[in-house]
Amino acid sequence: MPRRVQLEGRPIVITGGGTGIGAATALACGKAGMPVVLAGRRIEPLHNICAQLDRGIAVQIDVTVGDHAHELLDAAEQAFGPPWAVFANAGHGLDRTAHGTTVAELREIFDVNFFATHLLLSEAAKRMIEHGRGGHLLASASCVSKFAPPYHGAYAATKAAQDLFCQAMRLELAPVGIHVSTVHPVTTITKFFDVSAELSGRDSGHSSIDHTPRFLQQSPERVAAAIIKCLQRPVPEVWTSRLVRMSAALRMLRPTLMDRSMKKMLEDDRLSGG
Repeated sequence: MPRRVQLEGRPIVITGGGTGIGAATALACGKAGMPVVLAGRRIEPLHNICAQLDRGIAVQIDVTVGDHAHELLDAAEQAFGPPWAVFANAGHGLDRTAHGTTVAELREIFDVNFFATHLLLSEAAKRMIEHGRGGHLLASASCVSKFAPPYHGAYAATKAAQDLFCQAMRLELAPVGIHVSTVHPVTTITKFFDVSAELSGRDSGHSSIDHTPRFLQQSPERVAAAIIKCLQRPVPEVWTSRLVRMSAALRMLRPTLMDRSMKKMLEDDRLSGG
C-alpha cells in the first residue's frame, strides 16, 4: 500500500467548483487543510463555497474561452504557490440520440468536457515537472466512460476520451512522481441533470436522474470523500459503486448482457427523438 500523503498545506485547483461534486470536494479538501482554488463560470456560487473555507479563492473563468489553463494556474500560484493537485471537473451532459446529435453539439460538448481537461492537465503537468515536487492530477471521467447509456452517447464519448487520455498520462508521468487518477461516480444528485435537460431542450422534470434507480444514486459528499482518500493514497481509478464497477468490467466480457439492461432505460416517447 502506498504511503499516506499528508494533505495539509498542499494547494488544489478545482474546476466546476461552485456546485455538485466540485463544491463538495472543495469543502472536503478545505477540512483536510488544503488551500483551494475554485474555478467556474458563475462567481456567486464560488464565493459561497470559498466563504466556508479557511483558505480559498474564487476564479471566474470559462474553460472554453482563451488560455484559461495558464490564467487559472497563474492565479493559483500567486495565491498559494504551485498547485500540488488539479481536479478537472468542469463539464455538462447532453440528452440526445447519437443519430440526432449535431456536429455543432458534439464539438461544443467535447470543447467543455475533453479539450478543456486536456489543456488544464497538460499545462499543470508541465509546471509540476518544472517544479520537480510531484503532484496529483484528477479528471471526472464518470462511470459512463466505460459504457454508453442510450441518449448519452456524446457525453459518454467525451468521458471515454478523458479516461484514455489519463491512462496514458498516468504511465508517462509516474517516473517524475506525478499521480494521475480518474474519478468514476455513478448518478450523483446535483444540478448537473437539470442543466443537461435544459441544454437538450427539455424541462428539469424530465431529466435523466428521474429514471435512475435509487440504489444507483449518491450524494456529491460521497464522491468527495472518495476523492480525499485517493489524494491521501493515490489509486488509478476512483469508483463509488462496486456494483457499477463490476458491471463495467462485465460489459467488456459480455456486451449483450449490458445492452439488455440498458434497453430498459429507453422511453417510448424518445425512440424517434433527437
